[in-house]
Amino acid sequence: MTKTHQTKLNKCPTGIQGLDEITNGGLPQGRPTLLCGKAGCGKTLMAMEFLVHGATEYQEPGVFISFEESPDELTQNVASFGWDLTALADQKKLTIHYVHIDRTQIQETGEYDLEALFIRLGYAIDSINAKRVVLDTLEVLFAGLQNNAIVRSELRRLFLWLKEKGVTAIITGESGQNTLTRQGLEEYVSDCVIFLNQRIINELATRRLHIVKYRGSRHGTNEYPFLIEDDGISVLPLTSVGLDYQVSNERISTGVERLDTMLGGEGYFRGSSVLISGTAGTGKSSLCAHFAEATCLRGERCLYFAFEESPSQIIRNMRSIGIDLDPSVQKGLLKIQAMRPTFYGLEMHLVKIHHFVNEFKPNVVIIDPISNLTDIGNYMQVKSFMMRLVDFFKTHQITTVLTHLNLGGNPLEQTDLGISSLMDTWLLLRDEESSGERNRLLFVLKSRGMKHSHQVREFRLTDTGVQLVDVYLGVGGVMAGTARTIQESQEKAEALVRRQAIERKQHEIERKRQIMEVQIQALQAEFETQKEEIEQMIQQEKLRDKTLLQDRRLRAQIRDYDSLEEM
Repeated sequence: MTKTHQTKLNKCPTGIQGLDEITNGGLPQGRPTLLCGKAGCGKTLMAMEFLVHGATEYQEPGVFISFEESPDELTQNVASFGWDLTALADQKKLTIHYVHIDRTQIQETGEYDLEALFIRLGYAIDSINAKRVVLDTLEVLFAGLQNNAIVRSELRRLFLWLKEKGVTAIITGESGQNTLTRQGLEEYVSDCVIFLNQRIINELATRRLHIVKYRGSRHGTNEYPFLIEDDGISVLPLTSVGLDYQVSNERISTGVERLDTMLGGEGYFRGSSVLISGTAGTGKSSLCAHFAEATCLRGERCLYFAFEESPSQIIRNMRSIGIDLDPSVQKGLLKIQAMRPTFYGLEMHLVKIHHFVNEFKPNVVIIDPISNLTDIGNYMQVKSFMMRLVDFFKTHQITTVLTHLNLGGNPLEQTDLGISSLMDTWLLLRDEESSGERNRLLFVLKSRGMKHSHQVREFRLTDTGVQLVDVYLGVGGVMAGTARTIQESQEKAEALVRRQAIERKQHEIERKRQIMEVQIQALQAEFETQKEEIEQMIQQEKLRDKTLLQDRRLRAQIRDYDSLEEM
């Protein structure tokens, strides 16, 4: 029994950003790929970019056979993308052939075949040893033909001929009414079929790509939006990347020292996601500006997406609180990308964000605010968008700060997008109205993986930036601003009264102590006087007793003497 060795399908990289990823390496090498779609969806551009990247990056010369546009028109059309087709042609890396077919001059008589095309195409391939071929567009070849049998037969011959030549080919085709192509056969004889379309939803146009089939290879099966940018086409696989990304224990400063203290003394985790929510005017953008400034001061890059203000307006406004972002912009450490949410659909916003991140390679991304995205998508669409976006940032270890505008009257501890559960740290800013004024308060609702303060702080915007101040917590609740100042003044007055009462008591005690000491001294003097008198009396008594004793002894001696004389 002999063992069969299975070989992996060889791939031809397209060089188109994102397309090689969703095709798992590129198009099938040495086989034809059908690129179909309606007019204006980008078929010709994608096919041309495939040849340009092959000639400039993979040393694979290419042949472009056009049935609709002349070489001069094609060269001029793609020059805006920085592609010099004339130079590539001079270097024998690319050749463009224009085959003009006038539909009005076609009359169906007898047999029809593509032998002349095979001869011309074969010559073009051999002349530069081409490895890549593009035929644009297929329908022109069979314009006006009514015999479907001939059309299908020649289509098969064309695809088989390309396989025998061993070239990697892209054949473009127009979409039919109920089929991917007008003939309805090309998708069956092609090894790979890519469908492009353009949709308009809520007056927003979005181009999408879908790999309908890919023989012998796994591939992405979803629809992927793509952009036509200044440097060509950008296709990104925007499905969620999952939860297998790495995490960091490194901490980075928020730019506000007191806020760092509230977050365990060190700030956010690097690569974490941070949500700052609050009503209008509570200072969300100011916290973002502090974080952006701190990032740039560390020598790191910050990408700031603004959905409401222009870059110059943000820079001007932040100067009012002592933050000058302009030097960081000039140094290339800070890039402020402003765009209206309604300018693109959700998928295009995701593609643009991916594009800017891959181009700028930031350490920190700020999006201010994300709540505006609800204008261009429903709840589930926006939530899916945010899940994919957060996963993308975490995969690249990018610290992300998102702001959310809470509408007045709505619960503050929730967002319209339902993304709070995705966030690692959630800061809530809200207004507290008292004594005829509104004061800002800051709460740390959660901060995963670190000790953090559960106390509220008054949030002040000053000429030197954000300041967090302890609020008054008493029987009447939380007080800030003027109410806190009044309460503090009252407490100071009450404390002064208490201190004065204590001082009076202390003076009274001191006076009593002095009186007591005088009395003690008087008693001590009286005691000494009486003691002295008593001691004198004791001395006198002792002297009298001594005298009496001496008298008795003398009388005794006298009696004894008298007795001797009588004898």
